[in-house]
Amino acid sequence: MNELNEWITCVNDAIWTYVLIAVLVGCGLWFTWRTRFVQFRMVGEMFRLLTESAVTTVEEQSKEQKTGLKSKHISSFQAFAVSVATRVGTGNLAGVATAIAIGGPGSVFWMWIIALFGSATAFVESTLAQLFKQKHKDSFIGGPAYYIQRGLHLRWMAVLFAILITCQFGLSNNSIQANTICGAMQEAFGWSPLWVGIFIALTALFIVFGGIQRIAHVSAVLVPLMAVGYVALAIVIVVMNIDQIPHVFKVIITNAFGIEQIAGGGFGAAIMNGMKRGLFSNEAGEGSAPNVAATASTTHPVKQGLIQALGVFTDTLLVCSCTAFIILISGLYDVPELNGIALTQSALQSEVGSAGPVFIAIAIFLFAFSSIIGNYYYGEANIRFITNNSTVMTVYRLFSGGVMVMFGALASFELVWNIVDFFMAFLTACNLVAIVLLGRYAFRLLDDYRKQKRAGIKEPKFHRSQLPEIADEIECWDD
Repeated sequence: MNELNEWITCVNDAIWTYVLIAVLVGCGLWFTWRTRFVQFRMVGEMFRLLTESAVTTVEEQSKEQKTGLKSKHISSFQAFAVSVATRVGTGNLAGVATAIAIGGPGSVFWMWIIALFGSATAFVESTLAQLFKQKHKDSFIGGPAYYIQRGLHLRWMAVLFAILITCQFGLSNNSIQANTICGAMQEAFGWSPLWVGIFIALTALFIVFGGIQRIAHVSAVLVPLMAVGYVALAIVIVVMNIDQIPHVFKVIITNAFGIEQIAGGGFGAAIMNGMKRGLFSNEAGEGSAPNVAATASTTHPVKQGLIQALGVFTDTLLVCSCTAFIILISGLYDVPELNGIALTQSALQSEVGSAGPVFIAIAIFLFAFSSIIGNYYYGEANIRFITNNSTVMTVYRLFSGGVMVMFGALASFELVWNIVDFFMAFLTACNLVAIVLLGRYAFRLLDDYRKQKRAGIKEPKFHRSQLPEIADEIECWDD
């Protein structure tokens, strides 16, 4: 097992250091330029769409309770909630702490960079997912595998992506979430990882056998609760230490560009760990969020693209920054023995006392558990792309919600993170190639959306006849 861990570490370092970071940043800059800085210019529209969808979701749920008739499609808000559920998890608490412990405070700056420009990438991939989505018995279905096959006509590449994302999210990523939950519970309460793992596995299996509607409804409740509670606590801590905030920003910036870090090799470590953990957290360009973005029922593909771009900001600029500030204010980031969730718990304990580790244990359970059920859906959507065999799906559900959760609960911290980084690198590379080749359609859709808005149309609509050269490849968006 140690030999496997060392081999994966070497492969990960080579891929991330020399290839993927440059590609991630390059794609983010390219999409930002071609969309004319959509992630900055249309922030107001993002919030309008999300708020409007949230109100509509509440009204529809009220109607369902009165009539007893349930909608077969999920709303834009519910799609946003599921995608944020998978983004907001271990990466925000343990991932940020790991990046700071290994790469130094400067890692936080590079997390911000990957989020600011990666949000344009998230916009493109989610817009494409909406464009090429397909009708399913209970909802829409789609994602990179679908737009690779429909848009590029490369079945082998689509199947490759489907396999990679299933291994990454449905399997290995769930082991990370379980590993972190068990570590937090053991730190706070002394509970055995074995029994915590069994509880998580049984609960996850109950939910994942319920399908996307149950996942969407659970996520729509858990995500706001956990995000608001955690951010509120972070704000209180920041206010209590407001005099330290200028110092915190100074430490982040100087460590991101400092001469001392460059001379000591810390500059590269800050960039690599900041961007790796930033991508793990916000998933912009990884090809995960488009799978759930495609399930939303909306009038124009750009709407879901804008909402998913906002999800990247929510994840990294808000939740990850909260964790970073708590850790940097505590000053414990230089303690060699602290890493991962233990560093976050210790940092919070130094600020609010013995209740800190307990709060983090509860928060990480909500964050990571919602990620487990959201991650499962990514794998399900892509297995259905390859086969509709019910036996295969049942085996996958058992592995995703049961076997890999138990593996994560009992495996070492280093091994589960290395496995995730390995699959994440290949998965992201595959998706970035696809969206670079198909990006022109997202740009045209954005131009159409802006044109309709300028014409005074409050709710722009799209029809597949507007893209005649690929109209035959677009299953939805009927005239």
